[in-house]
Amino acid sequence: MSEVKLNLVDSQKILTGTIHGSVADRCVAALSAEPETIEELANALGRYIKPDPTAPPFACFVSGDEIDSEPWDAGIVMIDLAARVVAVESSYSQPSSEGEVCYHDGTSATEVSIPYLLSSDWLFVNSLDAYEWSRERRRAQRQTNAPIDTRAVLYGSALLDFIIKSVSHLRVDMNPSADDEVGREALAKEIVRIHAEWLLTIRDDLRAQSPREVMLEKQDLIDRDLDSRCLQWSFLGEGPPCLPPESFAYRFAGFGTHEWVVYYALVRNLLWRALDLNLNNRAEAIGALEQIRHDWLETGDGEFDGRAPANIIDNERRRLPQAMSPQELIIDEDCECCRMMAQDAEMGFGPTFWHLDGCNMEDEFAFSSCLTMEAWEVKQREWEEFNAKFERERAEREERRARGEFVEPYPWEHNELEAGEDPF
Repeated sequence: MSEVKLNLVDSQKILTGTIHGSVADRCVAALSAEPETIEELANALGRYIKPDPTAPPFACFVSGDEIDSEPWDAGIVMIDLAARVVAVESSYSQPSSEGEVCYHDGTSATEVSIPYLLSSDWLFVNSLDAYEWSRERRRAQRQTNAPIDTRAVLYGSALLDFIIKSVSHLRVDMNPSADDEVGREALAKEIVRIHAEWLLTIRDDLRAQSPREVMLEKQDLIDRDLDSRCLQWSFLGEGPPCLPPESFAYRFAGFGTHEWVVYYALVRNLLWRALDLNLNNRAEAIGALEQIRHDWLETGDGEFDGRAPANIIDNERRRLPQAMSPQELIIDEDCECCRMMAQDAEMGFGPTFWHLDGCNMEDEFAFSSCLTMEAWEVKQREWEEFNAKFERERAEREERRARGEFVEPYPWEHNELEAGEDPF
């Protein structure tokens, strides 16, 4: 018993068909692309089943006005995209919001296992009765909380007005000269404070959330989805299918780590550049900041290894990993490891991926990826304990070396030792 009846439901239609249970499992995994329509689900299924233009997914399914609740063979599976509910009554499998499925190459299942993670708003139930009880309520909730374009707020006039107002007050209080080092440091601290204030302030146009809360809400989901695409690309030797720009998940995409880091750099750049503008004329200042924002997003002023910030953001929204060219892998011409990786890449032995991690952001809660202050404080304590332990061990190693004992160097210490130098 390996086939199931699959019902697919979105806000416009219902499709029903019988398929192998493993295909139903891959349909559940494809929900990681956050499809809102059956067409978007079919496109996302290409992540786990090699697309066949002559036989599109669900081509043999029947359209109807009602759900077909009659089980087939191993049972029945229901995927309601409008309510974000998955109901499973099947002896074949019990898929959940997190798992892995084997990639199908169009002929047969392979041994390439691809992990997936669904957003937290998906509900899994083990019966059609439970689905019937919950679907209308969940549909109503989703309609009441229809998605909004948060980027219009985070990148738009709300941000620019905040910058103009904040920097205008700042310029009244401090205007250090170029050779006033103390004054410049104080100004830099104020810029950091203003930046943190923007991220932490609750806003009505973000539904009583702060910019920071909005940007971190789906960070883990998107980061893990990109990790899954990296793994898939590495194993299969070809880039995974991307989210179409017209899809729901692209238009209302959450923010991954890449955009979080890029956005930090953009806001910081706008704050510093605003100091040189005529802020008494709002229309003129807004126009100038809009141009600065546009130019920076297109070029990045040389940041991010020459990549355009707009492209970095777009790739993340499409769930496309940032692959590196063989030339980019050679960080140091004298590094044998760099040359070997570049040679492997040129020979097609697998891609290498480029990542941002926010290591240059201030060590403050506002700029961290911790969802709560409590979580940030726990990490701070863990980091302090790690540093204290490292310093104790370092001191012990130095004492042993001073006594003439041999101490195996740490990996990073090997490069610091001259050829033939005694590592004591």
